[in-house]
Amino acid sequence: MLSLVKIGDPAYNLRMKIGRFAFGEKEFTGMVKEGSIVVELPDVSLSSAVYDGSLFFKDSMPHIEEGDQYQIKDLRFLPLWHPRKILCLGLNYRGHIKEGDWVPPDEPVYFEKSSSCAIPHHASILLPPDIGRVDPEVELAAVIGSRAYNLDSIEAENVILGWTILNDVTARGLQRRDQAKKYPWFRSKSMDTFCPFGPWLVTIDELPSVRDLAIESRINGRVCQSSTTSEMIFSGSEVIAYISKTLTLEPGDIVSLGTPEGISPIVSGDFVECEIRGIGILANQVI
Repeated sequence: MLSLVKIGDPAYNLRMKIGRFAFGEKEFTGMVKEGSIVVELPDVSLSSAVYDGSLFFKDSMPHIEEGDQYQIKDLRFLPLWHPRKILCLGLNYRGHIKEGDWVPPDEPVYFEKSSSCAIPHHASILLPPDIGRVDPEVELAAVIGSRAYNLDSIEAENVILGWTILNDVTARGLQRRDQAKKYPWFRSKSMDTFCPFGPWLVTIDELPSVRDLAIESRINGRVCQSSTTSEMIFSGSEVIAYISKTLTLEPGDIVSLGTPEGISPIVSGDFVECEIRGIGILANQVI
Protein backbone atom coordinates (compact mmCIF):
# COMPACT_ATOMS: atom_id res chain seq x y z
CA MET A 1 0.00 0.00 0.00
CA LEU A 2 1.07 3.57 -0.62
CA SER A 3 1.38 5.78 2.42
CA LEU A 4 -0.80 8.88 2.63
CA VAL A 5 0.69 12.34 3.10
CA LYS A 6 -1.50 15.34 3.84
CA ILE A 7 -1.22 18.35 1.59
CA GLY A 8 0.92 20.96 3.32
CA ASP A 9 3.13 18.26 4.83
CA PRO A 10 6.84 18.94 4.06
CA ALA A 11 7.00 15.56 2.31
CA TYR A 12 4.15 16.43 -0.05
CA ASN A 13 5.76 17.00 -3.44
CA LEU A 14 3.87 14.62 -5.67
CA ARG A 15 3.42 15.77 -9.26
CA MET A 16 0.67 13.87 -11.02
CA LYS A 17 -2.27 13.79 -13.35
CA ILE A 18 -4.50 11.19 -11.72
CA GLY A 19 -7.67 9.68 -13.15
CA ARG A 20 -10.06 6.77 -12.96
CA PHE A 21 -10.10 4.35 -15.87
CA ALA A 22 -11.54 1.05 -17.06
CA PHE A 23 -9.94 -1.57 -19.26
CA GLY A 24 -12.61 -4.11 -20.09
CA GLU A 25 -14.13 -5.10 -16.75
CA LYS A 26 -11.13 -3.83 -14.77
CA GLU A 27 -11.47 -0.44 -13.06
CA PHE A 28 -8.51 1.35 -11.52
CA THR A 29 -6.85 4.60 -10.51
CA GLY A 30 -4.10 5.59 -12.90
CA MET A 31 -1.36 8.15 -13.39
CA VAL A 32 -1.09 9.77 -16.81
CA LYS A 33 2.42 9.89 -18.24
CA GLU A 34 3.60 11.66 -21.38
CA GLY A 35 0.03 12.32 -22.45
CA SER A 36 -0.69 8.86 -23.88
CA ILE A 37 0.35 6.31 -21.25
CA VAL A 38 -1.61 5.47 -18.10
CA VAL A 39 0.16 3.65 -15.28
CA GLU A 40 -2.02 1.78 -12.81
CA LEU A 41 -1.58 2.71 -9.14
CA PRO A 42 -2.39 -0.53 -7.33
CA ASP A 43 -4.39 -0.44 -4.11
CA VAL A 44 -5.20 3.24 -4.52
CA SER A 45 -8.72 4.66 -4.32
CA LEU A 46 -8.83 8.15 -5.80
CA SER A 47 -12.14 8.99 -4.14
CA SER A 48 -10.91 7.88 -0.70
CA ALA A 49 -7.71 9.87 -1.07
CA VAL A 50 -9.59 12.98 -2.18
CA TYR A 51 -12.08 12.73 0.69
CA ASP A 52 -9.24 12.13 3.15
CA GLY A 53 -7.57 15.29 1.92
CA SER A 54 -4.54 13.18 1.09
CA LEU A 55 -2.59 12.09 -1.92
CA PHE A 56 -0.35 9.16 -2.51
CA PHE A 57 3.31 9.43 -1.76
CA LYS A 58 6.17 7.10 -0.93
CA ASP A 59 9.59 8.65 -0.38
CA SER A 60 9.86 10.29 -3.81
CA MET A 61 8.45 10.11 -7.30
CA PRO A 62 10.67 7.25 -8.57
CA HIS A 63 9.55 5.03 -5.67
CA ILE A 64 5.82 5.23 -6.28
CA GLU A 65 4.43 1.75 -6.65
CA GLU A 66 3.31 1.25 -10.24
CA GLY A 67 1.32 -1.50 -11.89
CA ASP A 68 0.30 -2.27 -15.44
CA GLN A 69 0.66 0.28 -18.22
CA TYR A 70 -1.99 1.06 -20.84
CA GLN A 71 -2.39 3.20 -23.91
CA ILE A 72 -4.89 5.89 -23.00
CA LYS A 73 -6.76 5.31 -26.28
CA ASP A 74 -7.62 1.80 -25.10
CA LEU A 75 -9.22 2.95 -21.85
CA ARG A 76 -12.66 4.15 -20.84
CA PHE A 77 -12.81 7.17 -18.52
CA LEU A 78 -14.71 6.78 -15.24
CA PRO A 79 -16.07 9.41 -12.85
CA LEU A 80 -13.19 10.73 -10.76
CA TRP A 81 -15.22 10.85 -7.53
CA HIS A 82 -18.68 11.95 -6.42
CA PRO A 83 -18.36 15.56 -5.21
CA ARG A 84 -20.40 16.51 -2.16
CA LYS A 85 -20.62 20.12 -3.33
CA ILE A 86 -20.10 21.77 -6.72
CA LEU A 87 -19.94 25.54 -6.39
CA CYS A 88 -19.60 27.70 -9.49
CA LEU A 89 -18.81 31.35 -10.02
CA GLY A 90 -20.79 33.72 -12.19
CA LEU A 91 -19.44 36.86 -13.88
CA ASN A 92 -15.75 36.27 -13.20
CA TYR A 93 -14.26 36.94 -16.66
CA ARG A 94 -14.09 40.53 -17.88
CA GLY A 95 -14.88 39.59 -21.48
CA HIS A 96 -17.95 37.57 -20.46
CA ILE A 97 -19.26 40.50 -18.43
CA LYS A 98 -18.75 42.81 -21.40
CA GLU A 99 -20.51 40.53 -23.90
CA GLY A 100 -23.55 40.30 -21.63
CA ASP A 101 -23.53 44.01 -20.83
CA TRP A 102 -23.46 43.21 -17.11
CA VAL A 103 -22.00 45.20 -14.24
CA PRO A 104 -18.76 43.74 -12.80
CA PRO A 105 -19.48 42.35 -9.33
CA ASP A 106 -17.70 43.77 -6.29
CA GLU A 107 -17.70 40.35 -4.62
CA PRO A 108 -17.77 36.76 -5.92
CA VAL A 109 -21.20 35.64 -7.14
CA TYR A 110 -21.49 31.89 -6.63
CA PHE A 111 -24.17 29.24 -6.99
CA GLU A 112 -24.45 25.48 -6.63
CA LYS A 113 -24.88 22.74 -9.20
CA SER A 114 -26.32 19.44 -8.02
CA SER A 115 -23.65 16.81 -7.53
CA SER A 116 -25.94 14.31 -9.28
CA CYS A 117 -25.38 16.05 -12.63
CA ALA A 118 -21.63 15.26 -12.69
CA ILE A 119 -20.36 13.03 -15.52
CA PRO A 120 -16.86 12.05 -16.68
CA HIS A 121 -14.83 12.74 -19.79
CA HIS A 122 -16.38 11.12 -22.90
CA ALA A 123 -19.80 10.61 -21.25
CA SER A 124 -22.80 12.05 -23.11
CA ILE A 125 -24.53 15.33 -22.34
CA LEU A 126 -28.26 14.57 -22.55
CA LEU A 127 -30.60 17.34 -23.70
CA PRO A 128 -34.15 17.07 -22.28
CA PRO A 129 -36.94 17.38 -24.85
CA ASP A 130 -38.06 20.93 -25.66
CA ILE A 131 -35.51 22.43 -23.28
CA GLY A 132 -34.65 25.33 -25.58
CA ARG A 133 -31.18 26.80 -25.83
CA VAL A 134 -28.38 25.00 -23.93
CA ASP A 135 -24.83 26.35 -23.67
CA PRO A 136 -21.58 24.71 -22.58
CA GLU A 137 -19.21 26.81 -20.46
CA VAL A 138 -15.53 25.91 -20.04
CA GLU A 139 -14.22 26.59 -16.53
CA LEU A 140 -11.11 26.07 -14.43
CA ALA A 141 -12.10 24.23 -11.25
CA ALA A 142 -10.26 23.96 -7.93
CA VAL A 143 -10.53 20.73 -5.95
CA ILE A 144 -10.59 21.21 -2.19
CA GLY A 145 -8.13 19.01 -0.29
CA SER A 146 -8.73 19.86 3.37
CA ARG A 147 -11.48 21.36 5.51
CA ALA A 148 -11.77 25.10 4.90
CA TYR A 149 -13.61 27.53 7.13
CA ASN A 150 -13.09 31.26 7.68
CA LEU A 151 -9.83 31.45 5.72
CA ASP A 152 -7.93 34.36 4.25
CA SER A 153 -6.67 34.12 0.66
CA ILE A 154 -3.18 32.97 1.72
CA GLU A 155 -4.63 30.17 3.84
CA ALA A 156 -7.02 29.28 1.01
CA GLU A 157 -4.12 28.53 -1.33
CA ASN A 158 -3.06 25.74 1.02
CA VAL A 159 -6.37 23.88 0.87
CA ILE A 160 -6.33 23.39 -2.90
CA LEU A 161 -5.57 19.78 -3.71
CA GLY A 162 -5.40 20.31 -7.46
CA TRP A 163 -7.18 21.43 -10.59
CA THR A 164 -9.52 20.02 -13.20
CA ILE A 165 -11.76 21.22 -16.04
CA LEU A 166 -15.48 21.68 -15.55
CA ASN A 167 -18.14 22.27 -18.20
CA ASP A 168 -20.93 24.30 -16.60
CA VAL A 169 -23.65 23.22 -19.04
CA THR A 170 -26.59 25.62 -18.74
CA ALA A 171 -30.17 25.53 -20.01
CA ARG A 172 -29.90 29.16 -21.07
CA GLY A 173 -33.50 29.69 -22.15
CA LEU A 174 -34.79 28.26 -18.88
CA GLN A 175 -32.27 30.27 -16.88
CA ARG A 176 -33.40 33.53 -18.48
CA ARG A 177 -37.08 32.74 -17.83
CA ASP A 178 -36.33 31.98 -14.19
CA GLN A 179 -34.23 35.12 -13.81
CA ALA A 180 -37.03 37.23 -15.30
CA LYS A 181 -39.40 35.86 -12.63
CA LYS A 182 -36.71 36.31 -9.94
CA TYR A 183 -36.67 32.56 -9.39
CA PRO A 184 -33.46 30.71 -8.46
CA TRP A 185 -31.62 29.37 -11.50
CA PHE A 186 -30.54 26.15 -9.82
CA ARG A 187 -32.60 23.90 -12.11
CA SER A 188 -31.13 25.35 -15.32
CA LYS A 189 -27.67 24.42 -14.05
CA SER A 190 -28.39 21.07 -12.43
CA MET A 191 -30.12 18.82 -14.93
CA ASP A 192 -28.74 15.31 -15.26
CA THR A 193 -25.41 15.23 -17.16
CA PHE A 194 -25.05 19.05 -17.05
CA CYS A 195 -21.69 18.95 -15.23
CA PRO A 196 -18.92 17.10 -17.06
CA PHE A 197 -15.62 17.39 -15.20
CA GLY A 198 -12.19 15.85 -15.73
CA PRO A 199 -10.56 14.23 -17.57
CA TRP A 200 -8.31 13.91 -14.50
CA LEU A 201 -7.15 15.67 -11.38
CA VAL A 202 -3.91 17.63 -11.81
CA THR A 203 -2.09 17.99 -8.48
CA ILE A 204 -1.10 21.42 -7.22
CA ASP A 205 2.62 20.70 -7.63
CA GLU A 206 2.10 19.67 -11.25
CA LEU A 207 0.35 22.98 -11.92
CA PRO A 208 1.53 25.44 -9.24
CA SER A 209 0.26 28.57 -10.99
CA VAL A 210 -3.05 29.04 -12.81
CA ARG A 211 -2.79 32.81 -13.24
CA ASP A 212 -2.31 32.86 -17.03
CA LEU A 213 -3.55 29.63 -18.60
CA ALA A 214 -5.09 29.50 -22.07
CA ILE A 215 -8.72 28.41 -21.78
CA GLU A 216 -10.89 27.43 -24.75
CA SER A 217 -14.09 25.67 -25.76
CA ARG A 218 -14.88 24.19 -29.17
CA ILE A 219 -18.07 22.85 -30.71
CA ASN A 220 -17.45 20.41 -33.57
CA GLY A 221 -13.92 21.80 -33.81
CA ARG A 222 -15.05 25.42 -34.08
CA VAL A 223 -13.53 27.67 -31.42
CA CYS A 224 -16.24 29.44 -29.42
CA GLN A 225 -14.57 30.59 -26.21
CA SER A 226 -10.91 31.60 -26.16
CA SER A 227 -9.30 33.53 -23.34
CA THR A 228 -6.80 33.20 -20.50
CA THR A 229 -7.29 32.85 -16.77
CA SER A 230 -5.57 36.22 -16.34
CA GLU A 231 -8.97 37.68 -17.33
CA MET A 232 -10.54 36.45 -14.09
CA ILE A 233 -11.60 39.14 -11.63
CA PHE A 234 -11.29 36.91 -8.55
CA SER A 235 -8.58 34.26 -8.18
CA GLY A 236 -9.23 30.76 -6.92
CA SER A 237 -7.82 31.50 -3.47
CA GLU A 238 -9.89 34.70 -3.20
CA VAL A 239 -13.07 32.83 -4.11
CA ILE A 240 -12.37 29.97 -1.72
CA ALA A 241 -11.59 32.40 1.10
CA TYR A 242 -14.80 34.33 0.41
CA ILE A 243 -16.98 31.23 0.38
CA SER A 244 -15.31 29.85 3.51
CA LYS A 245 -16.42 32.85 5.57
CA THR A 246 -19.94 31.45 5.73
CA LEU A 247 -19.81 27.96 4.22
CA THR A 248 -17.44 25.18 5.24
CA LEU A 249 -15.70 23.51 2.30
CA GLU A 250 -14.77 19.86 2.65
CA PRO A 251 -12.28 17.60 0.86
CA GLY A 252 -13.58 16.63 -2.57
CA ASP A 253 -15.69 19.76 -2.99
CA ILE A 254 -15.27 21.56 -6.32
CA VAL A 255 -15.09 25.33 -6.73
CA SER A 256 -15.37 26.32 -10.39
CA LEU A 257 -14.10 29.76 -11.33
CA GLY A 258 -16.38 31.06 -14.06
CA THR A 259 -16.36 31.09 -17.84
CA PRO A 260 -14.97 33.48 -20.48
CA GLU A 261 -16.81 35.17 -23.32
CA GLY A 262 -18.01 33.40 -26.46
CA ILE A 263 -20.79 31.16 -25.13
CA SER A 264 -22.61 29.35 -27.95
CA PRO A 265 -25.52 26.90 -28.04
CA ILE A 266 -25.30 23.15 -28.58
CA VAL A 267 -27.73 20.72 -30.20
CA SER A 268 -27.98 16.96 -30.44
CA GLY A 269 -25.07 15.51 -32.39
CA ASP A 270 -22.57 18.19 -31.38
CA PHE A 271 -19.16 17.33 -29.92
CA VAL A 272 -17.94 19.69 -27.19
CA GLU A 273 -14.30 20.11 -26.16
CA CYS A 274 -13.15 22.18 -23.19
CA GLU A 275 -9.40 22.73 -23.02
CA ILE A 276 -7.15 24.39 -20.45
CA ARG A 277 -3.40 24.53 -20.94
CA GLY A 278 -1.57 22.44 -18.37
CA ILE A 279 -4.59 20.26 -17.66
CA GLY A 280 -5.87 18.79 -20.93
CA ILE A 281 -9.12 18.39 -22.86
CA LEU A 282 -12.53 17.48 -21.48
CA ALA A 283 -14.68 16.16 -24.34
CA ASN A 284 -18.35 15.13 -24.44
CA GLN A 285 -20.87 14.20 -27.10
CA VAL A 286 -24.32 15.84 -27.05
CA ILE A 287 -27.37 13.62 -27.57
